[in-house]
Amino acid sequence: MSVREAVIVGAVRTPVGRRGGALSKWHPVDLLGQTLRELVARAGVDPATIEDVITGCVIQHDLQSANLGRHAVLAAGLPESVPAVTIDRQCGSGQQAVSFAAQAVAAGSHDLVIACGVESMSQVPMPAAFLPGAPLGPQYSPRELERYDGGLMAQGPSSELMNKKFDLSREALDAFSTRSHQRAHAATQAGKFRDQLVPITADPADPNGPVIDADEGIREHIDPAKMASLKAVFGADGRSTAGNSSQISDGAAALLIADREYAERNGLIPRARFRALSVAAADPVIQFTAILDATRKAFERSGLGVDDIDRFEVNEAFAGVPLMFQQEFGVPDDKLNVNGGSVAIGHPLGSTGARMLIDLLCELERSNTSLGLQTICEATGTANTTIIERV
Repeated sequence: MSVREAVIVGAVRTPVGRRGGALSKWHPVDLLGQTLRELVARAGVDPATIEDVITGCVIQHDLQSANLGRHAVLAAGLPESVPAVTIDRQCGSGQQAVSFAAQAVAAGSHDLVIACGVESMSQVPMPAAFLPGAPLGPQYSPRELERYDGGLMAQGPSSELMNKKFDLSREALDAFSTRSHQRAHAATQAGKFRDQLVPITADPADPNGPVIDADEGIREHIDPAKMASLKAVFGADGRSTAGNSSQISDGAAALLIADREYAERNGLIPRARFRALSVAAADPVIQFTAILDATRKAFERSGLGVDDIDRFEVNEAFAGVPLMFQQEFGVPDDKLNVNGGSVAIGHPLGSTGARMLIDLLCELERSNTSLGLQTICEATGTANTTIIERV
């Protein structure tokens, strides 16, 4: 068998909307469908040649139930012959969708695959078990709870365990979050996100209405005093606040993954190749440290190290996550989340991994740099890391 190389040949995303905001009227199936339609149109591919659509989505009930990906294919107007599957690796679902697509292409199972993700946290709210002070949901079985002696908890309270373990101060968390908004606003003003965005109107019933052309959650000005005055959400003596945590949001993102030889034969332009795809798991109580293990595994598999990487994207589920990562690996500030992250842009759970990879790809192209690393923490202590190389 010939050696096959999976490459990214297309990438688009919607702007990210606040919960109850600009995208809140969109059914998640149509939100993703619009994104798939735009991806295929920009790539100029025959949609009948797409061999699978792998879709990340976390809250898979109500409007996001029953294999949302397949419904999005049909809503997009793609041929009925295009299959789809929906996966859940929690916050890393969109990133895992990309990994599965790249692995399928590299293995020779497919030549052309869409990897995507979507979450409408306006239309399908987070379950009560995710909210501060709520009891654990029914997914935690008696034997699992017994194994951890009642120590399992939602990610919010776990963020405080991380803050204490890695000695992350409230001042450092707030400063990082302020910087996230500042960088995201500067990137927006400079037009860095413009080319990747899907044209989309606030009212899905009015295609001629005003077009949303920017991420809604980014703040131009952050008042440090107001940021410091916010109360801790997960305990009176805590450090995680609404201001230094990711926003609850709506959004969709999609990438087109192809075999490199197939792409070049069919007039598609390879934009990046995959140097490492890793997944790891660690302590489900503290939950966030698996990004360190997944990254070490990616470095080992690829033969690369921190100094080789030009840009790092670490999901800002809580500001402490990228700060922990930076502390562990010694990542320079000017390489880490250079255009902001989920604290400012927002975190539509199932799509964030795909959105981050699109942002990373476009930043490598814009800055004429080569290697980018992306990692994302996931509930119950798992994580994905991906390393791409610009072609």
